[in-house]
Amino acid sequence: MTTSTRYEGATGVQAPDDSAVAPDVHLWRRAAAGDREAFGALFERHAEAVWNHAYRLTASWSQAEDLTSSTFLLAWRKCAEVTLVRDSALPWLYTVAGNLARTEFRGAGRFRSALRRIPDELVADHSDAVAERVDGDRRMVTVLAAVRRLPKAERQAVELCLLGELPTADAAQALGIAEASVRSRVSRARARLRTMLEDQP
Repeated sequence: MTTSTRYEGATGVQAPDDSAVAPDVHLWRRAAAGDREAFGALFERHAEAVWNHAYRLTASWSQAEDLTSSTFLLAWRKCAEVTLVRDSALPWLYTVAGNLARTEFRGAGRFRSALRRIPDELVADHSDAVAERVDGDRRMVTVLAAVRRLPKAERQAVELCLLGELPTADAAQALGIAEASVRSRVSRARARLRTMLEDQP
């Protein structure tokens, strides 16, 4: 899937050479012990993916940047308390970004989804086609109205599996449920969204 790659980074922390190939779990443990270079390596490795996920959640470059910065700030503060899912930092980072985006929506009414084709697949974000942004945004507002009406459990599964494109196993561990439950929630969410959106232009 093609995604935007606008995010340029906000910390100015450079990943050390010896951390470039270290597994996430090793870097996370070092960061939990206060190693800023290890955390910088994690940031450099995952900031673009988190920004893209935040952009798909908000359809806003500036909000995506804010959410990315907030996600990594929280990661630095909480890394000693967090166990990674299957030794990858992304499931937890995506979950945090989603939670922060929902908080933003509840507080300011600005949370927006970037799901453009439901229920079959997630379309590449539209940041490369500026001329189509207005129509795309209108469509996203319509889709958001449907996504917000999903039960919480189904909405979370949609965010991780469809927006975040996480494997079912990773989403299951992030949510603390069985893989079969995740698949069931995504399936139910697709059916609900199809019904809700079938009459939309």
